[in-house]
Amino acid sequence: MPRASSLEEIFENVETGFNPEKAEGINAVFQFNVTGEGGGQYWARIQNQQIEVERGEHASPDMIMTASAEDFLAVFNGELNPMMAFMQGKIKVKGEMALALKLQTILGLT
Repeated sequence: MPRASSLEEIFENVETGFNPEKAEGINAVFQFNVTGEGGGQYWARIQNQQIEVERGEHASPDMIMTASAEDFLAVFNGELNPMMAFMQGKIKVKGEMALALKLQTILGLT
């Protein structure tokens, strides 16, 4: 997936890196709360090996990921290891941790 320079760019183009084969058996809603300058809220539903992305807050997500816009972009662009960011508290995850671990593969970030 090409390097992104904004949160909007990431979510507008998320289908580009989406790997339906890696999403087999996943039926979940992912909430992304990105803080600070350039931040915002987005959610993604993966169901039947398809992805739907919307701006805003979902009523009942299975996993909520919170990070600053700077850290979120760095992870997405491969400049910050997601596991290290989590261990350092730069990324916070609530809900089903296993879903967060699968995101890299599903979105083609690895």
